[in-house]
Amino acid sequence: MISAAVAAAAVGFVPVTAQAAGPSADPGRAATTTSPAPAAGSAKDAAVKDLAAKKAEAKADAKARSAASGRAQQGEYFDVFMGAVNSNAHSVGLAASASTDLTNSFVAYDIDWGDGTIDREYGMAGTNVYVNHRYAEVGAHKITITATDTYHKVSATTTQDIVLDGSEFTPHTPTRLLDTRDGTGTGTSAGRPVAPYTTTRVKIAGNGAIPAGVTAVALNITATNASAGGHVIAYASGTKQPATSNVNFVAGQTVPNLAIVPVGEDGYVELANRSEGPVDLIADVTGYFTRSAASGYTSVKPSRLVDTRAGLGAAAGQVAGRTTFGVQVAGQGGLPAAGVTAVALNITATGPKGSGHLTAFPSGQQAPSTSSVNFTAGQTVANAVIVPVGPDGKINIRNGAWDPADVIVDVTGYYSADGKAAYLPMEPERRFDSRTGTWPLAGQDYHYESMWTSGRALEAVVLNVTVTNTQGSGHLAVAPDPSSVDDRIAGKAVRPTPPDSSVLNWTKGATVSNLVQASTGTSGVIDIWNRGWEPTDLIVDIFGTYEKN
Repeated sequence: MISAAVAAAAVGFVPVTAQAAGPSADPGRAATTTSPAPAAGSAKDAAVKDLAAKKAEAKADAKARSAASGRAQQGEYFDVFMGAVNSNAHSVGLAASASTDLTNSFVAYDIDWGDGTIDREYGMAGTNVYVNHRYAEVGAHKITITATDTYHKVSATTTQDIVLDGSEFTPHTPTRLLDTRDGTGTGTSAGRPVAPYTTTRVKIAGNGAIPAGVTAVALNITATNASAGGHVIAYASGTKQPATSNVNFVAGQTVPNLAIVPVGEDGYVELANRSEGPVDLIADVTGYFTRSAASGYTSVKPSRLVDTRAGLGAAAGQVAGRTTFGVQVAGQGGLPAAGVTAVALNITATGPKGSGHLTAFPSGQQAPSTSSVNFTAGQTVANAVIVPVGPDGKINIRNGAWDPADVIVDVTGYYSADGKAAYLPMEPERRFDSRTGTWPLAGQDYHYESMWTSGRALEAVVLNVTVTNTQGSGHLAVAPDPSSVDDRIAGKAVRPTPPDSSVLNWTKGATVSNLVQASTGTSGVIDIWNRGWEPTDLIVDIFGTYEKN
């Protein structure tokens, strides 16, 4: 049933004029359970007052029309009211109430959810009935409620169109939307870096193949030519700048990071330069989210698809400069053999002989002028990517440097038409920061974070994890914890085994961040492992959730 918080937000009740008596509701039909009224609160009080006012107005209007026609008022008035509020990605909460002059009116509510499902609720007229429904698919649905007085056979009907809050993913050919070095996407023909503590806007909706109404976008954001250290914050245009970060950099460094960014109502996102010097910013799109059926997300156990150092998934030996190799994605690492539209990966460049970048793109296409991972000679650097998958189930990875480099590819999830989880962006929030009130994360130890949310069936969460004040070299790994919060309270938690994959790599004194689409498993708890031998500070920001149907 609908939660108190959801019911409290149910507003916008719509009255419907009484209809002629029709077929009676079937009293013998099995009834669903009606929940009690939600807890009182300011939103609830406002909704009740609004409902009462609309009932009184509709009743007065019905009586006036009845009196004008010379009909008796008693029994002539029967209206039904509905309020609906989207509670999460796949479900909707609904409140219904009938108002009538009939004495002791007992009402049957037949609720057609618009997806082939019809439920019945019962209640006395004048008393609100609360119920919710979970849809298999996101998108638009029409809800129809027919209320019938079970004795007098008077009925009324109301409808309401709703659009669920959940969004599904559509892959996009990797395309550069912004490059302040040459003016791409800035509205000018000349390049100009982003000044200290200012923002630049990136047009998303209506840009190329990206439609209007887009809710979030997958961008690979790169900071380069930085004259001072700092970080970049990506957020929806028209909203308050959050106290989170997406890309961290130092002077002279070129750093990419994937971000899944909510899109503002005007179709733009903002990129804020939070440093004391100018910096050039680059933004490449690989997909977007809309409130319509497309590709849902499915997480998999993090696993390694490619390691050129060991000849896993590709030829053994470093990838030569200016060359491309293919990676079989479909049917590997827990992914199905067909139907994969895009894949969530963590790509690492290690041991490069010179500076350059890697580009991941769908097979069957030419390599785009975008980048996925940027590196310098000798550096080990990882970046999360979402890559559209070619019709043969493969992706390509190109070494854009002139010198060879080893490449590692770990898979964390995939998108498909059969995927059951829809994305629900949220206001960016800092969930954990070991610099404030706790100790740094010790070497070979882990931090666990509960992601459990009442009433929601989570598949995964979208995080940005950052290490800073690193006291040695190492890498970070993320995986679901086998023990729930209840297990920990009961003293039944077991120490988990760290995964064999990685999400970011660091050296002593570095600040490094990366996006993680972390599976919540069956426990709703994730583990973040310091796989180095020395302590490091850890920061965890959350940007959204994937919710199953």
